[in-house]
Amino acid sequence: MKSIEAILWDFGGVFTTSPFEAFNRFEDAHDLPKDIIRQVNSTNPTTNAWAQFESNTITVEQFDQLFEQESEALGHRIRGMRVLELLSGDLRPRMVSVLRQCKEHFKVGCITNNMKSGEGPSMAKDEAKAAASQSVMALFDVIVESSVEGVRKPNPRIYEIACNRMGVAPHGCVFLDDLGINLKPAKALGMTTIKVVEEDQAIIDLEQATGIRF
Repeated sequence: MKSIEAILWDFGGVFTTSPFEAFNRFEDAHDLPKDIIRQVNSTNPTTNAWAQFESNTITVEQFDQLFEQESEALGHRIRGMRVLELLSGDLRPRMVSVLRQCKEHFKVGCITNNMKSGEGPSMAKDEAKAAASQSVMALFDVIVESSVEGVRKPNPRIYEIACNRMGVAPHGCVFLDDLGINLKPAKALGMTTIKVVEEDQAIIDLEQATGIRF
């Protein structure tokens, strides 16, 4: 087993329910093809509206228009603002409890692709959700946000920034994210990676990586 010094976490889809679930509900309610929103986001993923917004290079108004254009190019016109309204998931209390326990043994940090115009990492518009998100963020020793750094996952640079600020080497880190594309560069740097498919599975995988029972 590696000597682990730090646990790094994504936020949305890890500490909150996945926005993909909300995307699918929206698509079903509006007679859109399943996963069309994810398809828009994965088309030209380094230069599209989503990538630019998370890197803080366009405004929310520009995102609204660009996403609409990109979705229309795929045959289904969707306003970007409607997508942003879907990003606020429900907090997972058990995962927050695991974070608190990890903090007793390791350095803890967050690497999140987020959007500057939102209220917290999950873009929560509901005041209670926004406050809950901020209370979780306060637990981290280091927070690295794409909207602040101007670089986003899966760019290897954002993982290096987090490691440098925490004073740890990548091989001494465990990184949890719900997207495989974000885990690949972390693993290439030497991190132990965990794909969060669902809460129980992620916690079991973290127990195996750290040797700690949660």
